[in-house]
Amino acid sequence: MGDTLRVMQVMAGAKHGGAEGFFKRLVCALAEEPSVTQHVVTRPHTDLLEAFEAYGVGVTTAPFSGFFDVGTRCLLKTQIAQFQPDIVLTWMSRASQLCPSGDFTYVARLGGYYDLKYYQKADVLVGNTQDIVSYFHEKGWQEPYTAYLPNFAAAPVPTPPMSRAQFETPEGAPLLLTLGRLHQDKAFDVLIRALKDVPGAYLWIGGEGEEEAALKALAKSQGVEARVRFIGWQQDVSALFGACDVYVCPSRIEPLGNVILESWIHKRPVVAAASKGAVGLITPGKDGLISPLEDAPSLAAHLQDLIQHKDKAAAMAVAGYQTYQEHFSKQAVVAQYLAFFERVKDLRRPHKKRRFF
Repeated sequence: MGDTLRVMQVMAGAKHGGAEGFFKRLVCALAEEPSVTQHVVTRPHTDLLEAFEAYGVGVTTAPFSGFFDVGTRCLLKTQIAQFQPDIVLTWMSRASQLCPSGDFTYVARLGGYYDLKYYQKADVLVGNTQDIVSYFHEKGWQEPYTAYLPNFAAAPVPTPPMSRAQFETPEGAPLLLTLGRLHQDKAFDVLIRALKDVPGAYLWIGGEGEEEAALKALAKSQGVEARVRFIGWQQDVSALFGACDVYVCPSRIEPLGNVILESWIHKRPVVAAASKGAVGLITPGKDGLISPLEDAPSLAAHLQDLIQHKDKAAAMAVAGYQTYQEHFSKQAVVAQYLAFFERVKDLRRPHKKRRFF
């Protein structure tokens, strides 16, 4: 590209989550590109502020407390006037609702099948899967006002595997890992039911959420309580992947599946349920195994297969890593974002709803 491109990213996310994690990675990756200058408006989460400061990215914090948050609306309007972006990239519907229109290309990034009424001010909608982009088209958004841009995972940190003793797990036992918010969408209940048919295997569930008590009760009722560990949110995911034998993604609803990308980059075999995200990523039998949704016996059979056939599991892990490098590496994804920015920097969607406050 020619002159430096000015990009403002606006994120109204939680402290943890797949979109939040990729937002952080993308801001930091673009900060390494001399052709891009960024400013970020986000909630005051310490890890984000420290990361962006280390990369020299300007940050403004805002509460994003709701649709009637006049303070955040005014703040965004002021920051846009001062920074004068070529592109504003919003994350989450709340950020998109609160951000004003103006003399810039307004890009909204969606990681799911959300109600598009919240994004009517946007010039371009970005989906992180092809299926989400198809959803845009079904709702009346067409080229050139839509784009597919995938995620990339965090690079593995060179760290020793997490000590199994830390979570009272025998060294020789097969270890299954699953990560995510403890929510019904993640279907950890199906995985716990499957575990009773995977004798001797232990399960680490990394995350927190409203379903924790119910999941612990289910583990007890299924007779697997002694083999399930609820380990909370963990910062060092590389240590977790290093300790596990198989990663499991049992989700009912998973538009993308960042954890599958993380498994691949850590060279771990993956077993997933047939959510749209998993089906869009995995080639069954090559770089992962897929079970029908809600099917605990099938999930258990796949897990047993990889536990018993270590050569197959190892080959699948290598194939997953190759898939990641070819399609979802940091270098590949950042190149796609840069090309996208160049394409849309002067694009304005006709007849869009423009609100300057």
